[in-house]
Amino acid sequence: MGIVFVVISNFFGIIPAQSVRHVMDTILDQIKLHKGAPFNDALKHDIAVLAIKYAGIIIGMAFLRGFFMYLMRQTIIVMSRHVEFDLKNDIYEHFQKLSVSYYRRNNTGDMMARISEDVSRVRMYIGPAIMYFINLVSMIVLVVTIMVSVNPKLTLYVLFPLPFLAIIMYYVNDITYRRGTIFQEQLSKLTTFVQESFSGIRVIKSFASEKSVNAHFEDEIEKYKNKALYLARIDALYFPVIAFLMGLSTLITLYVGGMEVMAGRLSAGNIAEFFIYVGALTWPVASIGWTTNLIQRAAASQSRINEIMDIQPDIQWENKAEDHSKSPNSSEYAIELVHASLEYPDTGIHALNNISLKIKEGDTLGVLGHTGSGKSSLAYLLLRLYDSSNGSVKIDNENIKHINLGNYRKNVGYVPQDDFLFSETIAENILMGSKDSKLTNISNIERAARVADVHNDIIGFKEGYQTMLGERGITLSGGQKQRVAIARAIVGSPRFLILDDCFSAIDTNTEARILQNLSDEMKGKTSVIISHRVSTVKHCTHIIVLQSGKIIEQGKHHELLEQKGYYYTLYRKQIMEKEIYEQQKATA
Repeated sequence: MGIVFVVISNFFGIIPAQSVRHVMDTILDQIKLHKGAPFNDALKHDIAVLAIKYAGIIIGMAFLRGFFMYLMRQTIIVMSRHVEFDLKNDIYEHFQKLSVSYYRRNNTGDMMARISEDVSRVRMYIGPAIMYFINLVSMIVLVVTIMVSVNPKLTLYVLFPLPFLAIIMYYVNDITYRRGTIFQEQLSKLTTFVQESFSGIRVIKSFASEKSVNAHFEDEIEKYKNKALYLARIDALYFPVIAFLMGLSTLITLYVGGMEVMAGRLSAGNIAEFFIYVGALTWPVASIGWTTNLIQRAAASQSRINEIMDIQPDIQWENKAEDHSKSPNSSEYAIELVHASLEYPDTGIHALNNISLKIKEGDTLGVLGHTGSGKSSLAYLLLRLYDSSNGSVKIDNENIKHINLGNYRKNVGYVPQDDFLFSETIAENILMGSKDSKLTNISNIERAARVADVHNDIIGFKEGYQTMLGERGITLSGGQKQRVAIARAIVGSPRFLILDDCFSAIDTNTEARILQNLSDEMKGKTSVIISHRVSTVKHCTHIIVLQSGKIIEQGKHHELLEQKGYYYTLYRKQIMEKEIYEQQKATA
């Protein structure tokens, strides 16, 4: 339909040229007939009626052309917006399916560019580029056909400058595109620098680095200015070149057409008609370079989009609909690892090596170890953020690779180390952990907050649970962020709870209260508590100690103390540190 509307619009665009020719020739013929004689009222009336009649036709044609141009844009441009909408949704949905390893290998800026800038360039091809290309082809076919039928010689002369216009516009647009890409890269660097400066403003101020940061910003903005000015100088060539070549075509039309009129092969009305045809052809021809560059950009951008869409996620989701909210009676263990190992595909690091353990329904597993021992890697296996490179992970006696991952994760509450919070209200951040946020009322949110011992902090804010958080939850302190993250993990009453060293910013007294609350909340459910503190895991049903990705000790708290190994040494060290801290506090 868009193609039809373009052709009809152009048809109504060239009819006025013939009307102008007809009215001019008619008036000039009347003047010749009455040469040397004064105009009488009847002749004046006839000429006025004729002029008004054709003026009405021209206005009517302009209205119809505008109407079909509106329909043209409503079909082609609106269609391109719908394609853009679908394409962005497809890419975003695909991004959600990609594994964590992909995000470790690629930077956020590149992913943002593909879903925003690249999609926009593809839309520009689907919409404006196609529209202008159809407009160019249809206009050339219609206009050139009519011009040749009137006078082939004048047509050849008039069209002579237009190919040069197309070539020049192509090169101007090509330079603009290449310099524009460099300009956009510099703008991206500048934006990234400013964003990091704002995010790290506390670090900048604490080190009194304002002057050095300002100097760096001035260097970046100077580069930005120079690239912007160069691009502006190139853009400045665009309209002068068009105006010059349009003027050249007009002069050729006037000169050659005048010679043809004197030779009796054309009328003065034909000259006026050709003037309109030149104007009608100029902008479509000038758009050749711009349209060609749009197509080139879209091709490159679509290739970048295809690269993303062709990537298959390392973690494949099954379509089965198992319900893991309750443990099946046939399963003795809720979680079981059988000789499981993990090698990160992007780095080749062996994080876990031959781990075997069994966790019964309702048990709490404590995981202890120093930095880099593989504690978080174990959590990644249990969440299936990564697949085991060897061995297997079983949930309810079934391999985790064969279960519906979406349903399983809905029944897992997870608190990561970085306790990431979104720029939403506190209530909305907590609700993210619910299986169905629409059914979770404020009392359930408060229940989760009380378990995480953060309710009193929240109601102390002016807006309470509706307090908007800054970027990454910067509004809250470190301990408050961790406790809100814990509330988010338990608001949906999960069957499994995984806490990955999420008490690092919380004092031991608050930690003890939260652990007691979690003990009541998760009664009969399975928990995994990862920490570097013995005090955090000592009440767990079973404790394992990791070192270099291997289990070096395991058992209950008292059993590990009796072994007098790593766990015992760490426990004694932390007890001594606590005693020294309390003595210093009492002395102060």
